[in-house]
Amino acid sequence: MTKEDALPIDNAHQTRARVRGLGRNPALPDRLVPRILAHPAASATDVIHRREWSDELFDIIAAHPDGRLRAMLAQAAQVTAEQRVRMVDDPDLQVVFALLEGPYTRRPQPLPVWAYHKLAEHPGLKRMLRFLHPPELSSAAVAAFTDAQDEEIAAWARTSDEPEPMTAERARAIAAADSVWEKANIALEPVLPADVVAALCADPDPKVRTYVSMRPELSEQQRTAIGYQVSTNDRLPRLAWVLEAGGEQLQRCVSSAHPGLRRSAARNKRLTADQIAKLAADDDFPVRLLLCENQEAVPTDLVVRTYLEARVITRSQLLAHPSIVGGDLTRYADSPHWGARALVVLDRHAPAELIDRLSRDEHPGVRSWVAHDARLSQERLLELFEDPETTEAAAANPNLPVEVMEAILEAPIDTGNPPENPTLVLGHTMPSHEPITEI
Repeated sequence: MTKEDALPIDNAHQTRARVRGLGRNPALPDRLVPRILAHPAASATDVIHRREWSDELFDIIAAHPDGRLRAMLAQAAQVTAEQRVRMVDDPDLQVVFALLEGPYTRRPQPLPVWAYHKLAEHPGLKRMLRFLHPPELSSAAVAAFTDAQDEEIAAWARTSDEPEPMTAERARAIAAADSVWEKANIALEPVLPADVVAALCADPDPKVRTYVSMRPELSEQQRTAIGYQVSTNDRLPRLAWVLEAGGEQLQRCVSSAHPGLRRSAARNKRLTADQIAKLAADDDFPVRLLLCENQEAVPTDLVVRTYLEARVITRSQLLAHPSIVGGDLTRYADSPHWGARALVVLDRHAPAELIDRLSRDEHPGVRSWVAHDARLSQERLLELFEDPETTEAAAANPNLPVEVMEAILEAPIDTGNPPENPTLVLGHTMPSHEPITEI
């Protein structure tokens, strides 16, 4: 097979799609990574965050003249702490902050204390302290900064461990002032004078009333009387007292009419099977979402249905749920919902014949999901590669021939008039959903 046979280029749009897909290909050879990072159609974020890094390739990109790329590398999920620590002498402040924030993973490996002390010596760091709050950096970095040689940096870090104490006088002053944010912030303080609680319960702002209505000492009747307002789109705080609840108190939270209590209850690790089942049938979408995000003992159907309904930017994390990773997803092959049919490719035990069948599904979304699956025959893969609707996904298939990968990068493209960069608009994190009852 020649490059010309494998890659008939129809237009620049198709070339760009193939380059984007190639950037996500886990089998992209190391020698092609610098080339794709220099390609005008490539997504550097995809290339850097979706691959494992050899020490040789890491050192090449760590020395790249573009500080933006180096900062991405410093936070890539697959980069090890041993590799990241080799960047502590980087002169670019954005790289320093990337190292201090840490990688975008659930359990990031911290750098050694000496490395954080070294980063604290960057001349631009102190100028930025007044614009930062300690939670904006990794907990390991802040902890290391508390005994940094520079006293200004050490004092900044210690502010996260020494919050201003809440006194009765301070609470009354906040409750009598106009700051909705400050009043909502103190509404869940464990110890508040009764007159402050009463004032917050009667506050004209619904946010303040909603926050104070989630106090542990209130009865269901008292909560209702406060007149709180909670919508599906509202982000509510995690209630420490609910997360620590057990026994009868936890049952009251699970059965509460207040969505805020049920949302925090969904995170509680002491939930019984009956309580999980009750929350799984909750009318409030965030309750079901939080249940899937925090409980392993939820059925596969609930996780799949929640994934299909979700419009949050973290929805893809649901696909790492144990009930998805170890579940039988082949039962969705004939689902009326194309999104459920597409999930069959996540089942490691799905036979190649079924994968091939789904690669011919009537919905292009299903075909695109299947196009990057390694169980496809090379013949079928190249057919999908030629299809404009699936060519991007097929370019991400690890079985794509290397000569085709090279041809993608060599294809002519108009660099003088690239498409406008897509804009990600972040509005509500929990927009309205269309409930899915059957899959």
